[in-house]
Amino acid sequence: MNAEKDFAPLTPNIVRALNDKLYEKRKVAALEIEKLVREFVTQNNTVQVKHVIQILSQEFALSQHPHSRKGGLIGLAACSIALGKDSGLYLKELIEPVLTCFNDADSRLRYYACEALYNIVKVARGSVLPHFDVLFDGLSKLAADPDPNVKSGSELLDRLLKDIVTENNKFDLVSFIPLLRERIYSNNQYARQFIISWILVLESVPDINLLDYLPEILDGLFPILGDNSKEIRKMCEVALGEFLKEIKKNPSSVKFAEMANTLVIHCQDSDDLIQLTAMCWMREFIQLAGRVMLPYSSGILTAVLPCLAYDDRKKSIKEMANVCNQSLMKLVTPEDDEPDEPRPRALGHPETSPDDSAKQEATASGCLDASCDSSFSVFTPASAEGLPVTLNLDEIMQVLNGHLHDPAIGMMTRIAVLKWLYHLYIKTPRKMFRHTDNLFPVLLRTLSDESDEVILKDLEVLAEIASSPAGQTEGPGPFDSPNLRVNHSELQAPTSGRTSLLGPPGTRGLECSPSSPTMNSYFYKFMINLLKRFSSERKLLEIRGAFIIRQLCLLLNAENIFHSMADILLREEDLQFASTMVHALNTILLTSTELFPLRNQLKDLKTLESQSLFCCLYRSWCHNPVTTVSLCFLTQNYRHAYDLIQKFGDLEVTVDFLTEVDKLVQLIECPIFTYLRLQLLDVKNNPYLIKALYGLLMLLPQSSAFQLLSHRLQCVPNPELMQTEDSVKTAPSSRKVDSPSIDYVELLQHFDRVQNKHLEMRHQRSGRGDQLDRRIVL
Repeated sequence: MNAEKDFAPLTPNIVRALNDKLYEKRKVAALEIEKLVREFVTQNNTVQVKHVIQILSQEFALSQHPHSRKGGLIGLAACSIALGKDSGLYLKELIEPVLTCFNDADSRLRYYACEALYNIVKVARGSVLPHFDVLFDGLSKLAADPDPNVKSGSELLDRLLKDIVTENNKFDLVSFIPLLRERIYSNNQYARQFIISWILVLESVPDINLLDYLPEILDGLFPILGDNSKEIRKMCEVALGEFLKEIKKNPSSVKFAEMANTLVIHCQDSDDLIQLTAMCWMREFIQLAGRVMLPYSSGILTAVLPCLAYDDRKKSIKEMANVCNQSLMKLVTPEDDEPDEPRPRALGHPETSPDDSAKQEATASGCLDASCDSSFSVFTPASAEGLPVTLNLDEIMQVLNGHLHDPAIGMMTRIAVLKWLYHLYIKTPRKMFRHTDNLFPVLLRTLSDESDEVILKDLEVLAEIASSPAGQTEGPGPFDSPNLRVNHSELQAPTSGRTSLLGPPGTRGLECSPSSPTMNSYFYKFMINLLKRFSSERKLLEIRGAFIIRQLCLLLNAENIFHSMADILLREEDLQFASTMVHALNTILLTSTELFPLRNQLKDLKTLESQSLFCCLYRSWCHNPVTTVSLCFLTQNYRHAYDLIQKFGDLEVTVDFLTEVDKLVQLIECPIFTYLRLQLLDVKNNPYLIKALYGLLMLLPQSSAFQLLSHRLQCVPNPELMQTEDSVKTAPSSRKVDSPSIDYVELLQHFDRVQNKHLEMRHQRSGRGDQLDRRIVL
């Protein structure tokens, strides 16, 4: 430093002492400066005060010489002490050079800077608040200082500054938030601790409403929650907990929408604590904000749905995600659907009263979600009142579709996706049917899922699509091709006795039965595609076919399902598949408890509805001769069964054929055909039943089934022994009379035509095989 330079009013002794390397001499100089400045204050000589501060700042604190900088720092602190309450008038000039020294390479100098600033702030107290931003910025850097002495000094200064903020109501939060938002993303452990400590302090001050600015800092808090330090994580948990308490106390003033996307991001974090905390916040947001969160549904589902497949290692996250999912689902209501459009009322579908509609919704909801709580309510923030809240169904469907397409997604997630689809079809059917054509193939593929529960939920969605009135299309449907076109009224049972059943298939104009639910245009399309699925994936038919059809019979109308499938199979070109499918349907019809009402309906053929169904089934059942006979046994058409068995002599009897006869004999011994076995007691009135059974016996080789049926027929009593006095007096009337509405001759002719097609197909296959054999020989 230039010794001849004029530093007045500082004396040469003061200047030399300030530049000395010994702290004690610099301290003596500081006491002299303090005395000098006090005199200037007493004289009210502000010019000289400013001049002293300027010299200490420019010539010492910002000097190139380290000892001079140390002297300048202690001198500035001495000036502040001398100024006392008037130091607030010179704070900018006092603080700026000290803060510059915070960046010095010398750790001891950084420590002296902390000490100097501590003395300045201690004297100025509340007057430093206008300069809080620069002080905070400087402190945030020192909080991560590698030198323990510097860090210790910064902590003392930090505590002092916190005391000043908490005792003063003039803190400028608006100007501070941008700085806090910038510093909160620091990766340094000590800087994070410093930030969280300040947030906790500001949150504790009653006059400071930090909740209004939470959207600006929330995103930065979650990474701190994943810090390696247990202490910092705990501090961050406390801070977030305090914020959440405030949110619950004052939900009307919370900016839920501005923080929704932040939570969505952190609900997908790989850190368990961050993910669980974000999920807890999401749960509270959905329950407190209500429909305000609806526009963010797609993002929430993206974050929540994968968590539902977590195992017990992440049980807490899974449970919280489930609550979020259920709460969000309840926000979707019929008001999110498109407004009603005038459309023809669906045939046979009575208008639903409001009470019935509510009951239907409750039942549907209970079917898919047993945990639904009717007491669930949401708070709609005042800030959102009057604002339209829209459900972006396109984005939601994109998320749900994506999860269904993902083969790696967990079973519980797939189930949740299907529950969502079902819920959306119940609440917003008109909007949902715009997505049905794209969704339909995915739902059909899902039927091949490994989980029965997934398949069951999938069937519930498909059943809702097939039966919802909103799915009724006008004009030609997607399946109205010449080879698939069918009169849709055929899918319902008739209600009047004026309908003729003598015409060929496809000409019957049957009306809807009041007891049968109306199927929409997608029902027949569903049946066609389901059969195509079974045809292309025979393993699915073999393993899950019965389960799928039985569940559909519970979800929809069993008569409609069998009627439509029989009609479609009648037009099936793959005769081998048609035979296999008919055999499967027949087994389900005869053995499933779900089909008990349908079996009873077919048992007596007393009504035109049952006769119509029998004729429809019969025509398709002809693809498999043995199933056709079993259908005749079920409907007590014993004479026709005998006529069919007589024709078996003209058929190609294969091992598979005999195996099916064997299975039919086993079925006859089952409880389903109890009534048939009891009718063997009435020999006189059931001669064709006995003849038909003997016909089966003659078809069988000497096998266990042969022995079983032979023993049964040996139990048939002598008609003379069974004749009673009453039966002699009264003419018998128990014999089943063929219905005049059914043309059995035409049915036999149809049977012959179908069997001829099967024979031609076998011959064609045999011919191709012979040609191949000849090629091999050549």
